[in-house]
Amino acid sequence: MTKVRAGLAISADGFGAGPDQGLDNPLGKRGRELHDWQFGTRTFQNMIGKDGGSEGVDDDFCARGMRGFGAFIMGRNMFGPIRGDWPAEAWNGWWGPNPPYHAPVYVLTHYPRPPLVMGGGTTFHFTADSIETVLDRAKEAAGGRDVKIAGGMSTVRQYLRAGLIDELHFAISPVFLGRGESLLDGFDLPALGFAVTEQALTDKAMHVILTRG
Repeated sequence: MTKVRAGLAISADGFGAGPDQGLDNPLGKRGRELHDWQFGTRTFQNMIGKDGGSEGVDDDFCARGMRGFGAFIMGRNMFGPIRGDWPAEAWNGWWGPNPPYHAPVYVLTHYPRPPLVMGGGTTFHFTADSIETVLDRAKEAAGGRDVKIAGGMSTVRQYLRAGLIDELHFAISPVFLGRGESLLDGFDLPALGFAVTEQALTDKAMHVILTRG
């Protein structure tokens, strides 16, 4: 049965991105610090075409974060820094010619554009449909595999608010940002039916899996 899963790196004070996101700071100021736990792992190094990298708990969670998915959903802000209508020379994402998704990716936007076919089996579909309609399309495309709500914070919050996420993975980094884009402000996860079903601690992150009953 297809599950809807989300995985996010957040700071100890609950921010999933730093302030002032833009072309030079796609994760916001100091936002990269939230992902230090995965940058050195074997899985991440392989994703960017390099050899080596660490194994262990962080690597296991990094691998799980990309395994078993047949489709992805993300917000336009995660796809790139372009606002408004798309320019004639359109932005094609942060990831180069072979993005790491290797599956259909549905990008939520008020400005639809034709699908963008990339290397490795990734196709970005730009849609202004409702989040429910997009999820139905993603589930169909996933063919029985899981669907990942890949980010950013606004998109995850929309799907959380609608009660459409089955499992959350938080990688909580020992970092305080003070400002940025909050993930859980205003949410009561236990009231939404979530409970901790797995946890693990490394020197770079506390990994917590929450499952909705």
